[in-house]
Amino acid sequence: MVRFKNRYFVMEVFLDPNKDLGTDDPIIITHLNVSKAIKESVLANFGECGLGSSIGSFQVKYVNPITKVCIIRTSKEEHQKVWCAMTMVRDIGNCPVVFNLLDLSGSIRACKDAALKCEEQKFEIYKKEAGPRVTAEINQMMQNFLEKIKTLEL
Repeated sequence: MVRFKNRYFVMEVFLDPNKDLGTDDPIIITHLNVSKAIKESVLANFGECGLGSSIGSFQVKYVNPITKVCIIRTSKEEHQKVWCAMTMVRDIGNCPVVFNLLDLSGSIRACKDAALKCEEQKFEIYKKEAGPRVTAEINQMMQNFLEKIKTLEL
């Protein structure tokens, strides 16, 4: 019996790269809008057949709206198609975005380790940029997101 193999992407989403720093984000990144944007890109670039073949194991496993890091799962056979489609996504909800690959791995365990490392580094940067706007509530939300990564299925 052959095991079904997946690939896991740790992606960073840059929102509106031309906007002024320090202003509020024009859109909140969620599982739904990230998934919809990638699926629309696969459909536009690879057609219905491409979407049908890549949709089987495609799932947005984790999204953090504070640091803009997300984890995406796809099948091993279709990961290059999905990766290509992610690089061609230009907007989410009429807000310009750019996806940046931080890590690609074949197991959820390796993906979790890379995501935790990236999240901690990005949150430190976020705290330095935001300064006094980082409240106890934001710190607690971030801790909840880190716990959510740790509990992703093995």
